[in-house]
Amino acid sequence: MSFAIDGISGLIDNTTRQAALDGVNSLKNSADSLSSESTEEELMQVCKDFTSYFVEEVLKEVKENMTSEDEDEDSSLKTLTDFHMDGTIELIADQVTEQVGGSFAQQLFEQMKRNYNIE
Repeated sequence: MSFAIDGISGLIDNTTRQAALDGVNSLKNSADSLSSESTEEELMQVCKDFTSYFVEEVLKEVKENMTSEDEDEDSSLKTLTDFHMDGTIELIADQVTEQVGGSFAQQLFEQMKRNYNIE
């Protein structure tokens, strides 16, 4: 039985890592696609996406620092919990960005607008 649980745990770990990598690559591709021909809406979306990603990473670090490592905890259960927690953190990061992260996204937007000479 342990073999099956370990296999599922490994699959969840791989899926989590791939999802994180896909998110970073998507953000990088969005930023790389910007040019002086980009619209303000495209630029603002990239700024909001970056802000959300930044908040998400901060929240993940806070979670890691606030949770204790329990030696007796089942590693497969911890992996499954972390997988679902990461999805929840992503949703919270999006909401934080929408509700209170606007000024950071706006500052980033204004700076990038100047850098890309977008009118």
